[in-house]
Amino acid sequence: MRGPEVPAKALDARALAALAANPGCRRRAILDGAGVDKAALASALGSPSAFGQSQFALTRGNAFEARVKADGGAEILKLVHERLDPAAVPPREAAVPDLSAVGPEGRTARTALALREVTGAPGTWTLLDHPMLALDVAGSPAFLEPDAVVVHPDGSWTVVEIKSFPMLDGSADPAKVGAAARQAAVYVLALEEVAARLEPAPRVRHRVLLVCPKDFSSLPTASAVDVRRQRAVTARQLARLTRVQDIADSLPEGTCFAPDRPAGELTSAVESVPAMYAPECLAACELAFHCRDRSRTVGAVTTLGRPVRAELGGLTTVDDVLSAARGESGDPDDPAVAALRRAAALRQEALAAAGREVAPCR
Repeated sequence: MRGPEVPAKALDARALAALAANPGCRRRAILDGAGVDKAALASALGSPSAFGQSQFALTRGNAFEARVKADGGAEILKLVHERLDPAAVPPREAAVPDLSAVGPEGRTARTALALREVTGAPGTWTLLDHPMLALDVAGSPAFLEPDAVVVHPDGSWTVVEIKSFPMLDGSADPAKVGAAARQAAVYVLALEEVAARLEPAPRVRHRVLLVCPKDFSSLPTASAVDVRRQRAVTARQLARLTRVQDIADSLPEGTCFAPDRPAGELTSAVESVPAMYAPECLAACELAFHCRDRSRTVGAVTTLGRPVRAELGGLTTVDDVLSAARGESGDPDDPAVAALRRAAALRQEALAAAGREVAPCR
């Protein structure tokens, strides 16, 4: 579906968190499941994406991560000990197993083997640098690569998320922390699948360690973040996702999303899959500009946001809403229709009291 010569774009935790936040979007589910490069697809459709990190941010983040993981991850282990497990023995020495292998499947198997070995010999600290985990998403495997996983002396596991945004006076931007928590929750779910295959199953901690620069320096500091709520929401949303095969079976024969296809053919292929656009997509999906333009063209109320869409019930377009408010359509017993007509009446009363000519809702 992505084209015979086009390599698959791997799903990462950031994409899975965004996918779980909008489980009704079949378009994103099939494109991500098929490994389509949505940024290239958006450019081919004439709506290039501004989504993603700048090269400067990536360089800064990589430099900070390298500093945090220097000396065998001593700084990470120190922060984990201080913030999450102060009762354990101090991490003066720690094992850092080699996780290299061929391909994502090989790295996933090597990570599982390393976790089994170190968990079966408790008493020491272990740092897994960029392990590879697998998670089933709508019938397709997604390979995930957390920044680090720490195995405590008691055998429990902790996800470590390293970000380059600063913690100022001990706190960071709540929106960025929330995004990091949702991303870490995906890693926790994947780790739980690995743990479930071991006997006895080790404990995967639901408090992750978020490591960031302190104030305006490059010195690392950390905060423990409880991701139980994000984990529960992500697990529930991923379980509701329609299987990729079911979506593919409903598409026209020969549907292909290769960016080198003619513009008209590519547009028809994309439009054959229903989307569920919301303004939040602008910060999470490369196709957001294209979907927003299409939603505005048909006057979909989803362009106004999910809360508004939820309040309007069966009214799916702006024209339907205005028609119901004017009393031209809609069931008067429908709470949404009744509320719209009441709002229109109040508007007319307010304009009349102000001595202004009353204009119809439009």
